[in-house]
Amino acid sequence: MAPHDALPTAEQLQDLLLESSGFTEFLLGLTTISAALLGGDRPMLCAITVEQASGPSTVASSTDAARRLDEKQYEFDDGPCLTALRQQRTVLIADLHTNDRWSHYARVIQPEGIRTILAVPIGTDNGSRAALNCYSTFIDAFDPATVESIERHAVALSKTLRLALRLHAPDPYPQDLRTALASRAVVDAAISLVMIQNSCNRETALKLIHLASRDSNRRIHAIAEDILKQAGGGKQDDGGTR
Repeated sequence: MAPHDALPTAEQLQDLLLESSGFTEFLLGLTTISAALLGGDRPMLCAITVEQASGPSTVASSTDAARRLDEKQYEFDDGPCLTALRQQRTVLIADLHTNDRWSHYARVIQPEGIRTILAVPIGTDNGSRAALNCYSTFIDAFDPATVESIERHAVALSKTLRLALRLHAPDPYPQDLRTALASRAVVDAAISLVMIQNSCNRETALKLIHLASRDSNRRIHAIAEDILKQAGGGKQDDGGTR
């Protein structure tokens, strides 16, 4: 996984929120950054669940698959992420195939190939509860150091999410816009990483990515994907220990 100091601080996250064009766009980029930095050379899916009076919802996810994995838990009104946010404790499932507690959930999501789940509560206020949900196709993907790093990341997320939820309501987006927003989130996440790494504003970061695209004669989206892979510590493939 990425070095601990590669994760954005609470202050950097707040700066990213202020620079973002909208709350939903910010959260989408945030989950994409989290998946890239926390996963390293192993693919990881990340999502943020917020539960308010109307019930739980995935306010952002690094991929559509991560959203589906969350929403299957909502159908049961039970699962690792709901337990983490409702009981405000970290939930780690080292191997979903041998877990008895959520065997019903494991059967439903078996086609997704997920083997390990880590759900970490994110502190909130105003009657809402939240969790950062991490999914991996590898068994035992989260060693103690990784769990500790993700818990610290959730603490940093807490301050920004509290601020954001006070100012904005999570914007639901229709199914036909999910793909477009997910694609844009990759570019937004890359811009945010360049801002953090170079201590620059959004406009400067975007110019740097445009220059890289022009000089290499490659699409901006491809450049953004490379930035996220490099930040995560290596090339992400689709393999895993099944």
